[in-house]
Amino acid sequence: MIAAVVLAAGASTRLGIAKQLVVFGGETLLDRAVRVAVEAGCSPVVVVLGASAALIRERCSLHGAQVVVNEAWADGMASSIRCGFGALGDVDGCVVMTCDMPTVTSMHLRLLMVAGELTASSYAERRGVPAYFPVAVFAELMELHGDAGGRELLKSARIVELPGGEFDVDTVEELEQARKLFG
Repeated sequence: MIAAVVLAAGASTRLGIAKQLVVFGGETLLDRAVRVAVEAGCSPVVVVLGASAALIRERCSLHGAQVVVNEAWADGMASSIRCGFGALGDVDGCVVMTCDMPTVTSMHLRLLMVAGELTASSYAERRGVPAYFPVAVFAELMELHGDAGGRELLKSARIVELPGGEFDVDTVEELEQARKLFG
């Protein structure tokens, strides 16, 4: 069984509104991320909320997801990874993804998972999330601190190209560009 942890705890300060609630292609970015993970066959799908958690829970359906709240979300991405992985039961691996990457598809997630080994998405000449982490590296993920996430682990990972992966929604300009290009 392969889980997914959707990181959605940030305050979206550069965007000025909760990016989790931005409607893209007829659904919120967070609901889209959950749907893509479910369609890829991930189970369980754990959503990590933090800033604006009550508002996000109220406005998103999060169908098929288990929600956990990271009270230490301001400490950085690593605290959300630890929170999400702490909610996982007995799984063989986990896809870690964010809610603000509109080019991620269920097919891409399946390509990350297929080899059963540490696998990163590749875009804009870098490696990043979404990424697949086998259970053998979970202990290392639980030791992370700050905002680096699993970047160091991914340096030697297998890669799967993610066309358009550099498009995330951190600013109003990026949101407008993503809407023009992808929907």
